[in-house]
Amino acid sequence: MTQALGVKRYLHRAAALSAVGMAGILCATGAQAQETFKIGIVSFLSGQAAESFGIPAVNGAKVLVDAFNKGAAPAPYNKTGFGGMKIEAVYVDENGGATKQVQELRNLYDREKVDAVVGYVGSGDCLAVAPAAEEMKRFLVLYDCGTPRIFEDNKLEYVFRTASHGAMDNVALARYLKARNVKADSFNLINQDYAWGQDSKKDFTLSMEKLYPNAKVGEDQLPKFGAGQYGTEISALMAKPADVTHSSLWGGDLQAFILQAGPRGLFKRTQVVLSAADHVLPGLGEKMPDGTILGARGAYGLMSPKSALNDWWWDLYSKAYNVYPVQAPYRMAQSLLGLKLAAEKAMAANGGKKPTSEQLAAALKGLEWDSPAGRIRMVLGDGHQAVQETAIGKTRYDAAKKMVVLEDIQRFPAECVNPPANMKSEEWIKAGFPGAKGCP
Repeated sequence: MTQALGVKRYLHRAAALSAVGMAGILCATGAQAQETFKIGIVSFLSGQAAESFGIPAVNGAKVLVDAFNKGAAPAPYNKTGFGGMKIEAVYVDENGGATKQVQELRNLYDREKVDAVVGYVGSGDCLAVAPAAEEMKRFLVLYDCGTPRIFEDNKLEYVFRTASHGAMDNVALARYLKARNVKADSFNLINQDYAWGQDSKKDFTLSMEKLYPNAKVGEDQLPKFGAGQYGTEISALMAKPADVTHSSLWGGDLQAFILQAGPRGLFKRTQVVLSAADHVLPGLGEKMPDGTILGARGAYGLMSPKSALNDWWWDLYSKAYNVYPVQAPYRMAQSLLGLKLAAEKAMAANGGKKPTSEQLAAALKGLEWDSPAGRIRMVLGDGHQAVQETAIGKTRYDAAKKMVVLEDIQRFPAECVNPPANMKSEEWIKAGFPGAKGCP
């Protein structure tokens, strides 16, 4: 009886120890399975660029990250999270200037321990954070910003931009005018006085010199970023009207300019061409002047191509926010789609483990992938800068639909409006676009 009781106690104890051991194994396995990939996402959440650009971009990130974590995206993006790792996003406001953004970037890497940062709209911010990430040897994806200088003036290893730079936008505008036989014996300019505005003005002017060699430049207005009031500039443009008026204003600045210039008749006295304007159309509605020629910095929004992936993305965003996606969420989406494929490519080469910054950089360099806006190819900047196709169209308010629609849309292949890998944008335009293919 005593011996039987001892055996019974031994068996109970062994079972208990076995259960504890198994629980430990399950906990360890669970911890490993619950490993996350942490992304810092930076865009304007306050200030003049928030309403029409920064917040839509972040909204795009939120619905896409949620779809990734549910494994609900279409193939080849249908693996849960990033290769089975759930994605954790930390959102940071880009408002506040370049110095503040460099510190915020360092905080994301050092304090938040993010595995990657995706962000930045302002060209000045991008020019500041890119060298900081490079110095820290940490992986950074610029989802927007326009200045070509980032990769044309620097050789970077850890920094990537997953969308075309601003030269594409202005080359496409000039080519659209030429293809449509728009009279352009003279043109005025109004652009913001910082990297984006200065580069946009230069690229458009140089493109016009090649396509309209007899055209004369008139007014050249350079208001400050965030100026908000454009009475003086509008008066100058009205006093010396030109056939064409070019602008790369964006966000709240662009909205303010249109709302102030429209009632004064500027859009009726000149053909206004806007390089990056589709994102203000939902908000402006019938206050957007008809006949304005504009781009979206890619084949985005109302100018996006028909595809199963684009249909899925359009429905995902529209159902979540009751408005169609414009350029900012499109650009955010293509950056996260590219990052997902790069992360999973790096994991496959790393035994399924979370990739390092070096491994992520190696995987994204030279990568190609399909986005809702078409094919994205990392072919410039030694494989760190993307090219893509773009489109230009003309506005018309549709009273029945209660929205602005875009008509007379012209698509431009990436090879038509982006420089080749061996040339800087300015050199390429000045040389007359050598190697350009598929242009109308």
